[in-house]
Amino acid sequence: MTNLHYLPATQQITLIKSRKISSAELLEVYIERFNRVNPSINAIIAIDLENARASAQKADEALARGEDWGPLHGLPMTIKDTIEVTGMPCTSGSPKLKQHMPARDADVAASLRGAGAIIFGKTNVPLFAQDFQSFNDVYGQTNNPWDVTRVPGGSSGGAAAALAAGLTPLEIGSDIGGSIRTPAHFCGVFGHKSSYDVVPFRGHIPPFPGLFPGEYAIGGDIAVIGPLARSANDLELVMDIIARPKKPMQTAWKLELPPPRKKTIIEFKVGVWLDDPDFPVDGLVSDCLSDLVDTLAKQGTQITNKRPDINFKDCHDIYARLLTAVPNAALPRAVFDQMLSELPNLSEDDKNFRAQLIRGTTLRHRDWVVLDYLRLLMRQKWADFFTDVDILLCPAVPVTAFAHDHGDFFNRTLKVNNMERSYADTMLAWAGLTCVSYLPATVAPIGTAKDGLPVGVQIVGPYLEDKTPIRLASLIEEMTGGFRPPPGFE
Repeated sequence: MTNLHYLPATQQITLIKSRKISSAELLEVYIERFNRVNPSINAIIAIDLENARASAQKADEALARGEDWGPLHGLPMTIKDTIEVTGMPCTSGSPKLKQHMPARDADVAASLRGAGAIIFGKTNVPLFAQDFQSFNDVYGQTNNPWDVTRVPGGSSGGAAAALAAGLTPLEIGSDIGGSIRTPAHFCGVFGHKSSYDVVPFRGHIPPFPGLFPGEYAIGGDIAVIGPLARSANDLELVMDIIARPKKPMQTAWKLELPPPRKKTIIEFKVGVWLDDPDFPVDGLVSDCLSDLVDTLAKQGTQITNKRPDINFKDCHDIYARLLTAVPNAALPRAVFDQMLSELPNLSEDDKNFRAQLIRGTTLRHRDWVVLDYLRLLMRQKWADFFTDVDILLCPAVPVTAFAHDHGDFFNRTLKVNNMERSYADTMLAWAGLTCVSYLPATVAPIGTAKDGLPVGVQIVGPYLEDKTPIRLASLIEEMTGGFRPPPGFE
């Protein structure tokens, strides 16, 4: 079957359940591509073929008996190397965790396996998932299939690269600062940042493994888990499987994501926020976004320039402080004390990312409460906005995939419209706009820029209404053609 490896997951599952192809045969397709294609991009960095092959055989035998394991019956897939899966190491890119073999699956992995999925590999990440590119001292560097001299994004960079290269039909990533959406944009695939706290976080690293041996676990403010795929319909399929209360809450709580607000392209009322003077968008990206809006308008979509009543610069400041407070809670005491000693020397006007990192890491609880109060005010403004508008379209990232850069994080820069700008602020601002307010956001590929690299649009929906941005992503997919294989990877 031609290009079986690039079919959407939903179509592959239909083929398996109709017994037009076996799970074992599909797994071997991906194993062959792993052996032939993966070396050039280094997206999949650990595999468990023995157990995967045994599970695929059992899946086929079950179907022969008339048994259906669930909506993902027999589907091979990979998962980000920050999510614990038995049978494979989970390093989160850290040499200290090179030998860490989880004793049980993360909650999200257990949900996928419970639905019939066969997890055969892990995909690469930056150290502790804290960068916008994907390299580490355990597994090395992952390349973008569209141009191997460019990054695939981070932290779910291996996930997006594997999807784009046809190495897997489905992926699960995590996102605290664009870590699903940035790789989806850079690699030309779909990604969904879920509403905060609708997908259990237990079994994700960070936090460090072993801190929470039972069912209780800290998810960390802002951080979420969500799917990446080559079709919007695949995103919805996965969200129906993984969205659920945390296990200790399941005694009394049920979770069911509501249906999308609208079904057709002409029913949607769409707000647009395509650029901002404080966080400018490169012309390569903004041209593609503008073309998309024009196409939507021609199709009858109700387009408005209305946007939430939020000061972007203030929003980014609040987000940066809350963000940097999350992963640094477990810093060694000596590192924390060093930051504490630097705090009094910071000018209030100093908003560079290192200064914000110090402020967030050393944040007093009283100050965190004040920031959280300001966040609640922003969340209300978003809610007010969504009473009249269904969706907001905005950039996922203001640039296309950039060249690999392993230099000091705080000294890196990116060119936006030929002007040097802060690496961290450029990459975080548009992602943080939605992260800090806990909103769902889907990235859909909309074509390639003039430099030949993919561009995605960020589709922001109301809190807990994840299926609304996914639905518009599906309609955009129908209009634009959606995912396209990178040249040379067909």
